[in-house]
Amino acid sequence: MPHTPEPAPESAPESESAPTPFTADDYRARMARAAQSAADAGLAGVLVAPGPDLVYLTGYQPTAITERLTVLVLTAGQDPVLVVPTLEAPDARHAAGAAALTLRDWTDGKDPYAVTAPLLDKQGRFGVSDNAWAMHLLGLQQALPSTSYVSLTEALPMLRAVKDEHELARIAAAAAAADQAYGEILKVRFAGRKETDVAADLAALLMRFGHSQVDFTVVGSGPNGANPHHEAGDRTIERGDMVVLDFGGLKHGYGSDTTRTVHVGEPTAEEQRVHDLVRTAQQAGFEAVRPGVACQEVDRAARAVIADAGYGEYFIHRTGHGIGVTTHEPPYMIEGEEQPLVPGMCFSIEPGVYLPGRFGVRIEDIVTVTEDGGRRFNATPHEMAIVE
Repeated sequence: MPHTPEPAPESAPESESAPTPFTADDYRARMARAAQSAADAGLAGVLVAPGPDLVYLTGYQPTAITERLTVLVLTAGQDPVLVVPTLEAPDARHAAGAAALTLRDWTDGKDPYAVTAPLLDKQGRFGVSDNAWAMHLLGLQQALPSTSYVSLTEALPMLRAVKDEHELARIAAAAAAADQAYGEILKVRFAGRKETDVAADLAALLMRFGHSQVDFTVVGSGPNGANPHHEAGDRTIERGDMVVLDFGGLKHGYGSDTTRTVHVGEPTAEEQRVHDLVRTAQQAGFEAVRPGVACQEVDRAARAVIADAGYGEYFIHRTGHGIGVTTHEPPYMIEGEEQPLVPGMCFSIEPGVYLPGRFGVRIEDIVTVTEDGGRRFNATPHEMAIVE
């Protein structure tokens, strides 16, 4: 009979202590840094819509993201202001960072842009969080036709990139939970089961080990493994399949993301050779990590190993992405990204080789930059695991 993981408990194991909560002072410092960074970049300020940037800066996440305007206004030298619908103001006042904010509410039937416009430089250029609604940006443009706007990722790509010790502790805990899930999934039977069955097992295991949210569970078996973002489907996993397992989500509000490639039964010599190649490339990328090195050098180091072995055309994505309150964020480990690495940055290193119609291999760890190199958050073996 196939092994099925235990039902996920409602919370993490009791032996794990909860992280230190972020305080209003933490959020105040984050907002001040964001406002000053915007000023240093020549912007009049920052406009933050509901989403990961707002959670990071204020601790506030509306219970529902709707057509009603909610926006955080940050300007250097001015107190932060959060514009919210009146019916949502009580929740906003209870956010962890509320004490560092001034709230301006507006009622249905009133013009929210008339409330927001006086807070903005009438001829300013503002950074806007990427997930802002177009209708809200157009409303501000109509109220203040001389203003202009730029994507926050373009203007301030490092806004959330450098983590403090409390953030690093959360990412470490999320990675450890993902490692635990991997250890357990190796005990599950693969052969004769659908990809969706194994994906469900992975999701249950992530929740069992304390995740509050599962973002993805890639299970790419056999030829499906040659698609880096294959969604688990109805294909039945067979003996002789290589299987790419890429999974992660949020724990304590911060992301996990890891990939290991396993084999159902003994691999062929070619499968083992390709797996060893990817493992060597992943190690090369990790060894390139140190302060001051451009992000692209991590990509170059990993990519060179694969290209030199003749598989360069089959490595079809960037080597890594940042991780924090979302599982994908700046910085990105890709050719052309000259942003230097800074201690506290966290990102994936995940080279892969994808042979169309046959199989794929990817190995991924989350790492952080330290004062003299890098530190892995994932500790599971890189060697190919054999599953049944």
